[in-house]
Amino acid sequence: MVGVTAAAVPQPRAEHEPSAPVARGRRSSLAIALLAGALGAALVLLATSRKWAEGTASVAQGSLSQSANGDDITGLPGALAVVGLAALVAVFAVRRLGRGVVAALLALCGAGIVISSALGASDKAALEEKASKVSGLTHSPIHDVAYTPWPWVAAVGGVLLLLAGVLALGYGRHWPAMSGRYERAGTAGAPARSRARRGAAASDPDRPEELWKALDRGEDPTEAPARQEAERGA
Repeated sequence: MVGVTAAAVPQPRAEHEPSAPVARGRRSSLAIALLAGALGAALVLLATSRKWAEGTASVAQGSLSQSANGDDITGLPGALAVVGLAALVAVFAVRRLGRGVVAALLALCGAGIVISSALGASDKAALEEKASKVSGLTHSPIHDVAYTPWPWVAAVGGVLLLLAGVLALGYGRHWPAMSGRYERAGTAGAPARSRARRGAAASDPDRPEELWKALDRGEDPTEAPARQEAERGA
C-alpha cells in the first residue's frame, strides 16, 4: 500500500491576522499615544498659567516689579493644546482618511506648541506692555528681566502631543473606532426592521390599499377572512 500523507490546508484568515508581536505593538502604540497626548495637553495648560518672565519697570516713584504668565506672552500654546486634545479624542471617532487628517492635525498642534513656547521663552514684549501701562509711557523700558523654566515645560508637552500625532499617523489605521460597534449594530438592524415593517404591512388584508389590489385582481377580499373564521370554528 502506498502511504498517503495529509497536507496541511492553508487557512486564508491566518494570513491576514497579525502576529502576536505586531498586535502587542499596535496596542502599545495606542496606550502610548493616549498617555502622551493627555499628559502633553495637561502640561501645556498648566505651564501657560504659570509665570514665564519677570522684570523691573522704571516709574516716577522708582521701580516696580512686573511679571507675565505664559498666556500673557503668547496664547498660542494653550489654544493649540485644547485643539490637540480634541483631535486626540476625534481620532477614535473617525476612520480611514478622516483619521489620517485628524492625526496630522494633532501632530501639527504639538509642533506649533514647541515652536511658540521656544519663542516665548525669551520674549519680553508682554513685560514692556505692562510697564507702559504702569508708567504711562508709550515705550517704557524693562530691566533685570528673568525667565522661568515654564516655557520649556510647555515645549515638553508639545513634544508629547507631537509624539501622539506621529503614532496616530503610523498606527492609527489599526486602532479601534469609538462608534464602530454602534454603527455595525445599526446597519445590521436596519434591514431587519425594514423587512419586519414591510411584512407587517403586507400581512394586513384589511388595509384599504390591499382591498383595492384584491378587487383589481378579480378576487373577493372577504373570502379569505371568511375561510379563516370557518377554519377557526371547525
